[in-house]
Formats: sequence, C-alpha cells, structure tokens
Amino acid sequence: MAARRMTFRHIEAFRAVMVTGSMTEASRRLHTSQPQVSRLIAQLEAITGLPLFDRSGSRVIPSLDGTRFHAEVERAFVGLTSLEAAATRIRAFGAEQLRVAAMPRLAGGLLARAVVRFRVAHPDVIVAIHSGDDETVDHWIATGFCDAALTMLYGDVPEGRLDHVETRACVAVLPQDHPLADRAALGPEDFRGVPFVATSLGSALRDRTEAVFDAAGIPLTITAEAGLGASICTLVSAGLGVSVMNPLAAHEEAKVSPIAIRPFAPALPVHFALLFPPDHARGRLMRAFGACARAVLLEELAVLPDAVPRRPAS
Repeated sequence: MAARRMTFRHIEAFRAVMVTGSMTEASRRLHTSQPQVSRLIAQLEAITGLPLFDRSGSRVIPSLDGTRFHAEVERAFVGLTSLEAAATRIRAFGAEQLRVAAMPRLAGGLLARAVVRFRVAHPDVIVAIHSGDDETVDHWIATGFCDAALTMLYGDVPEGRLDHVETRACVAVLPQDHPLADRAALGPEDFRGVPFVATSLGSALRDRTEAVFDAAGIPLTITAEAGLGASICTLVSAGLGVSVMNPLAAHEEAKVSPIAIRPFAPALPVHFALLFPPDHARGRLMRAFGACARAVLLEELAVLPDAVPRRPAS
C-alpha cells in the first residue's frame, strides 16, 4: 500500500489550527467538521513524523516541532500567495500593484506613511504592505515576492540591490530612574555587571553588540532577550535591565514607555536603507515609491536628537 502523501488540504487544516488554536474553530473557518480537521492533523503528524500539537482539552498548543514546521509552511505559502495576486491582477486587466515590506516597527509607521504619500500621486496603484522579521523580509525581497523593503542593517552596508539612505549610531536605553541615567553618555565599561536586555540570539544587532563588549573586555550580564524593539523597551522600563538599540525605535518607544536614552560609544552603526530584489528592473512606479520612502525616512530621522554624527547616503 502506497504511503499517504501530504496534500494542500492537510496544510490548510494545519494553518487554520495554528491561527485559531482550536480544532473546532478551525473547522468553522474551513466550513467542515471538527472530526475531519482532527483526522487531517493526525494524518499530517503521521506523514511528517512530527508531534505538531500538544492537546489540552479543547485547546491545542503548537509543539516546538509544530512551530518550526509552521514557519516553513508560511515560507512556502509566500509563493502561492504571489501566484494568487498575479491572477487577481490579470483579472483586473493588468491593474498595477506594488508589494512592499518592512519589519513591524517600520511597517506600521514609516512604510505606511510612504504608501500614503505615494498613493496621492498614484491613486490607481494597489500597494500591499507586508511585515516580518529581518530574515523574512530579506527572503521576500530575494525571491521577488516583494518589490521593495525599508530595512535597518547593522555593520557594513552591502553593495548591489540596496539604496543607502542614512547611517545613525545605536543608543543606550535604560529606566528613567536608573543610576546611569545621570550620565551624558555611556559605554561598555558603564554596563559592567549591570543587567542587560539583549536582542534575540543570532540577530545582527546581537552579534554586533556582543562584538563591541568583547572588544572592551566587558562581559554582558544578560537577564532577558526580545526580538522587537517595543518588547525590549517594555522590559527596560520595567527595570529588568538596560539595552542598546537603534535610535529610531528608541525615541518612538520613549513616547509610550518611561525610558531614558543616552548616546553610546564606541559607535554601533545602523544603516537605514531601501532594499530591492536582485536583478529587478526598477520601473517608473518603483522609482516613484522609492523616492517617497526615502523622503519619509529622512524626515523621520531629521527630528531625532542629534546625539551622534550622522552619515548621509553618498
């Protein structure tokens, strides 16, 4: 008897359960029965050989394997979504569309404002905004799923498909009542033995930060980790430690979180830039959107306190 093979129906059920956290809710979303969804999930676990969920009464909780498998599923669906979007554009007699991306902090603010400005001049163009972590955004651009992205890069600026806008230096963030808040500027020596909230392990900022502290001979006393700037600032404001992060996110979060911001040296540069797919021909619309995004980004950076020298695009 031939082994059962994975089908689209299996993946559709899996995604629905991941989103809803319930076999019953997933069945409603898929307009099928709860037993049918349960069978599909059981079959998928047998096919993959992975325990995708931990059952707890009527709720199902993704296992570690399930979470990792879901990340791969979502990557695969990027291609499928791209095909669906292409079909939609064809049905609309070639209506033009741009797909743009950024990490959540940029997508919800800067990128959205760039889209608004772009649409004033190009009201007939459909613009879709996608947000994800830096690795996901880079994947979307590398595969051509998205036409452009606003990005922040730490370290050297790569050549080729990236248009550099401006470079700033990362800043130190700490609770407003922290003893170090009395100092005008901070460096690695000031953080010796001080609890530190780090970015996620493996991120570019984490690698760069550790390199700066290693060079100074100061071990980081990491007490918490977070992937998003908003989460880092929440942990810092709650007194869990200090941190180092990009100035745009820091000053945005300072509007809602009680944190102090100070210059940090040696400089840990962050490059704000526009990213495009490789070998992508930038037509009139893409150039127009790039100009809007660049202008909005420069306006936002211009109002930040000029704590450190800036380096504009050459």
